[in-house]
Amino acid sequence: MKNRISITLTALFAAVVMSASAVCFAADAPATAPATAPAASDAAAPAAAAAPADATVAPASAGPVETKEVVDNPYGLEAVWHGDFISKGTLIILSIMSMGSWYILITKLIDQFKLNKQADEAKKTFWKSSTVQSGVAKLKEGSPFRYIAESGVKATEHQDGLLLERIDLNEWITMSIQRAVEKIQSRLQDGLAFLATVGSTAPFIGLFGTVWGIYNALTAIGIAGQASIDKVAGPVGEALIMTAFGLFVAVPAVLGYNFLVRRNKSSMEEVRAFSADVHLVLISGAMSTAGHDVKKSA
Repeated sequence: MKNRISITLTALFAAVVMSASAVCFAADAPATAPATAPAASDAAAPAAAAAPADATVAPASAGPVETKEVVDNPYGLEAVWHGDFISKGTLIILSIMSMGSWYILITKLIDQFKLNKQADEAKKTFWKSSTVQSGVAKLKEGSPFRYIAESGVKATEHQDGLLLERIDLNEWITMSIQRAVEKIQSRLQDGLAFLATVGSTAPFIGLFGTVWGIYNALTAIGIAGQASIDKVAGPVGEALIMTAFGLFVAVPAVLGYNFLVRRNKSSMEEVRAFSADVHLVLISGAMSTAGHDVKKSA
């Protein structure tokens, strides 16, 4: 009987102990959970803070960066100079023609402007003088109008040589003034022959460069054994550039030649008009002086 009572008491004590431990565990569980939860949230906070920063950087690095590659063109203008000596010689000849044409065109235009200005000065100063000698002194040195007037004055003063003295004075003055006019005209026409030559030959020189470029293209095809674009593009491009350069040299030369010839005609009209007036003045003065001398001798 006593043993049963002791066993029952022992079982009751064990049950009470187990229930008490269960109650204690349930009471301690909410306390430990909040302690660990903030730790987890604290760990997630830097990740959340870092996420926007990464999100702002992501669009910049998301798209592909465009880079422009500089590709050397082996068939451009620079490639023409890398040809053989015939291509270089043709290019040099065309360059000299172009520079010479532009030099002549600019210098002749400047000379024509000077001539027109000197014509206006001669109208204002020479014809208002009392004598031809004083009018000559008022004209500038190197002026073609002064050269014409001086030639006429020298013709009235004397005739060089005994044979020339047999020529009539009127004819001698006319010949002297006419020679002065022709010399001025030849000076105005200096360089025009070069422009005409360039305008007529530059296209054919460029065509020669074209033919030579095509020949090099055919040679490259024959050596390669096939008509690939890399073998043909260089020589053919060189040929086309030579043709274009020849036209670039010829067209300004032809236009400049026609322009200068037309302006020379208008300038020479001023020169011939001045020479004709000077001739009349000198002839009338010489005839009056000769008549006055005849009266004195009589």
